[in-house]
Amino acid sequence: MIAHAHLHVSDYEASKAFYTKVLATLGYTNNMEFGQAAGFFDGKNTDLWVLKEDVVPTHLAFEAKSKEEVRAFYETALAEGATDNGGPGYREDYWAGYYAAFFIDPDGHNIEAAYWDYEKAGEIGPE
Repeated sequence: MIAHAHLHVSDYEASKAFYTKVLATLGYTNNMEFGQAAGFFDGKNTDLWVLKEDVVPTHLAFEAKSKEEVRAFYETALAEGATDNGGPGYREDYWAGYYAAFFIDPDGHNIEAAYWDYEKAGEIGPE
């Protein structure tokens, strides 16, 4: 549904380095750069751009392929200086199979990785 999104950051070089490491856990690579804007590629599309702009904290969630990816995403972010905002685990109040982790990045953005565990929820996944 969304082709790409911009995440505004205050320190471009530090944020580019941070997201290069964190997003690698989900299979993203930094494939484009224009001035102070870095594009991140998920294998299909350059769907996230980190760019130097006035920061308005936001929430951004990434889809993970497994619980292990969620944990790696979260642990890498904390190792790179993010603040915990909800460790890896099931969020039963969202949905029985919703497994996610949250952190606050250096600019105050609430960043999440989520995995939809259809087996735990007792449902058949998307076709």
